[in-house]
Amino acid sequence: MAAPAKRTASAKKAAPAKTAAPAKKAAPAKTAAPAKTVLAKDATAKSAAAQTAPKKATAKKAAAKKAAAGRAAAEKPVAAWKPESRTALVRRARRIDRELAEVYPYAHPELDFENPFQLLVATVLSAQTTDLRVNQTTPTLFAKYPTPEELAEANPEEVEEILRPCGFFRAKTKSVIGLSKGLVESFGGEVPGRLEDLVKLPGVGRKTAFVVLGNAFGRPGITVDTHFQRLVRRWRWTEETEPDKIEAAVGALFPKSEWTDLSHHVIWHGRRMCHARKPACGVCPIAPLCPAYGEGETDPEKAKKLLKYEKGGFPGQRLKPPQAYLDAGGRPAPPLGAVSGT
Repeated sequence: MAAPAKRTASAKKAAPAKTAAPAKKAAPAKTAAPAKTVLAKDATAKSAAAQTAPKKATAKKAAAKKAAAGRAAAEKPVAAWKPESRTALVRRARRIDRELAEVYPYAHPELDFENPFQLLVATVLSAQTTDLRVNQTTPTLFAKYPTPEELAEANPEEVEEILRPCGFFRAKTKSVIGLSKGLVESFGGEVPGRLEDLVKLPGVGRKTAFVVLGNAFGRPGITVDTHFQRLVRRWRWTEETEPDKIEAAVGALFPKSEWTDLSHHVIWHGRRMCHARKPACGVCPIAPLCPAYGEGETDPEKAKKLLKYEKGGFPGQRLKPPQAYLDAGGRPAPPLGAVSGT
């Protein structure tokens, strides 16, 4: 009879062993899953936020680029610009000129003049100085010596004193008196309308001659000044460095009838936007067509601060500009010694 008693004892001892299973508290171990889920959700949220932030930044940059005229050129850096055929070069060059004509529809010679003689003298004086300084100086000169005959007979010392603000006043005095004598002796006091005659006058080269021919006589010519040279090379219209060769190379890209206006467009753009040291690439209307995009400031807001003359809110070069310039929002320059509010 003892055997059953032992089995009962074993059974009693086994019962607690079975009930010990719930003591393992498996439930808390299962509840750890939600904690992992929370962590996973946090990680997902952070990841989503991290992805959203760059998207917002990218959206802002995209908006800024869209507002900038040169946004399309960002995809074509200088190093990636490919060589182009002659036909492609002609098309690109003419498109650039068309774009600039829309930006500067009122482009004009920036020297004040009322007749061919005044333009000839003013152009000679503009060497190594600004058109603005010439315009501020010539009113006094022409008031005292209005004709070639009178300037030819002028006292050099008196002329030098008038021309002093233009710099190199002794050499320029010699030139303007000399060309006045040449006009009187060879052309009856009249400015000739032919290139071969103009370049015979003291201080008159091809650049000066084309300025006079194009703007006083309506005869097409290309004015290769420092701005023109810089831009056409920057745009890869030519690799020439000598003015005569640049004139020939660029002239071959355009109809002759467009040469004078082309000169104005290029020179205006060089003075106002495509500067020598720091061009305003970020607001340039021809940036997508320019191999040199990126040489200057590409941020639109910073680029705006680099604009000069009427584009930057400052007066232009002429004291008496054409009405079209004034109608477009341009402002006349102040006379010599005056302080201009900007």
